[in-house]
Amino acid sequence: MGVWRWRRNPLRRPTDLVEAWVACIALVCVLLVAPAVGWAAGLQVDGILQRAAAEQRQERYLVPAVVVRPAVAAAAPADGGGEPSAQRTAPARTTIVASWTAPDGTSHEGAVPAAEEPPRPGDRFRIWTDIRGRLVGQPLDPGAASFHAAMAGLAAALTSAALAETLRRLVVRRLMHRRYLRLDRAWAAAGPDWGRAGAGS
Repeated sequence: MGVWRWRRNPLRRPTDLVEAWVACIALVCVLLVAPAVGWAAGLQVDGILQRAAAEQRQERYLVPAVVVRPAVAAAAPADGGGEPSAQRTAPARTTIVASWTAPDGTSHEGAVPAAEEPPRPGDRFRIWTDIRGRLVGQPLDPGAASFHAAMAGLAAALTSAALAETLRRLVVRRLMHRRYLRLDRAWAAAGPDWGRAGAGS
């Protein structure tokens, strides 16, 4: 479809040729430029995330901890505020008081989420801390980093393709508007004499 716009034809308008070139450029962008943009964006994001994951693995430590006692549960609001349905559907995780020794040798004790249910004093589990024993999240997994980078690259490619198609549609819409304006002017010029005898119609 649209190949006829490239052929020499007395019925071909200049806007037809412009529309054909715009469609060709948009097709090249969708098939070549968008994947290249996605690939470059994925590599960039993967490099950033892999460096962050390596730094986190160097700065975070998995240390053993011991359950001391259950933590005191927070009192429920007296006025019954909040979302009752949300409270029923999202069960709260048990919090316990645990003790652990940091990689620098200092001892710590604090409230942490229970690793098992129900927690019992003396149970051992492991938690992630920094060098000073402060609780931190689990380091980013390299596989997860690669997955996120792939999703970012895919999003960049799809966005580039959608942008190319959107620009093509805008240009075609503008060309169609110009065609209708020319048709209206031609019809207005020929309209008064349309069908009259001796008017050359």
